[in-house]
Amino acid sequence: MKKKWWMTLGLVAAVVGLAACQTNKKDSTAAKQDASWEKVEERGRLIVATSGTLFPASYYNDKNELTGYDVEVAKEVANRLKLDIEFQEYNVDGMLASVEKGMTDLVANDFGMSEERSKKFALSIPIKYSFDSMIVRKEDNSGIASLEDLKGKKAAGEATTGYMKLAEKMGAELVSYDNATNDQYLTDVANGRTDVILNDYYLQKMSVAALPDIPVKILEDVYFNPSSSGFFYPKQNVALREKIDTVLEEMQADGSLKKLSETFFNADVSVEPDVKVDKTVTID
Repeated sequence: MKKKWWMTLGLVAAVVGLAACQTNKKDSTAAKQDASWEKVEERGRLIVATSGTLFPASYYNDKNELTGYDVEVAKEVANRLKLDIEFQEYNVDGMLASVEKGMTDLVANDFGMSEERSKKFALSIPIKYSFDSMIVRKEDNSGIASLEDLKGKKAAGEATTGYMKLAEKMGAELVSYDNATNDQYLTDVANGRTDVILNDYYLQKMSVAALPDIPVKILEDVYFNPSSSGFFYPKQNVALREKIDTVLEEMQADGSLKKLSETFFNADVSVEPDVKVDKTVTID
């Protein structure tokens, strides 16, 4: 059966307190103490955890081919390192568990980078910059004009994500989904089963544009929590992270990241957006 291209809203936990710069400082001493890059090089294959359900970061196209921004960036990294690449598909918890246990070499699925995650994983340099927004009903904005209006509203998402934790902090009632499709999420907001979806702006923009017949929209000018996303590695795999960071830096310099981001997002997400994001909400 051909898999549909669709995204699962609520996959990417974007928490404030980004520590990308701190996390990605070169640690040559630590890199020399692990053989993570040598093991991958000897194997000749990079094993990548992804979802295959997160449009446009990781999804199946009409030819039933796995593609997407994160997927294609990972493919190009492997190509430049003269490695084959293997993708293994999981849900959110499965992806994180696979890399934490060393079953995969890295996660490529538009995962937001945060100080909390830097304590558990080695994080790449950012390959995408963004901010958060809310999808609401088109007819009445779901009665929401600010984050404070989330109190008492029904927020949709995958249970363990940062977005749901944020919605809960703001007083929303959580309606949890497990790897649900894009159209299900949007339809439930439109028909009133839920009121709002918190997620990454660019993912929401692509989602709404892909299903224009569903009467929902992104709430205008209510943007919050600037974020960045990239690859996650096992915490101890400093050498592998540094090797791939070098390739990602080359891709930034030669415009490859920009080209890929414009292909999948219709915008250059490889640089920080020129949008006013004046609110930050932390999750305790």
